[in-house]
Amino acid sequence: MYFVYALQSLKDNRIYVGLTQNLSERLAYHNSGRVSSTKGYRPWKLFYTSEEFKTRAEARIREKELKSGYGKEFLKKLVRA
Repeated sequence: MYFVYALQSLKDNRIYVGLTQNLSERLAYHNSGRVSSTKGYRPWKLFYTSEEFKTRAEARIREKELKSGYGKEFLKKLVRA
């Protein structure tokens, strides 16, 4: 199973969207600095997880939706709530 997730940087409130099969392990990677695109904005907190997807391709479609303009607005509203 795959999950689409969104993280918020506690440093500058930046939002990062990704997909994974193991949420806790992936969050640990982000917070340990092993992901170059998020390294400079640590620490991160998980604030959104989508439903489960059977295939990576299905999860990738949802990830792209959340990275779109509409998706970013949806995530920003969740952060403000």
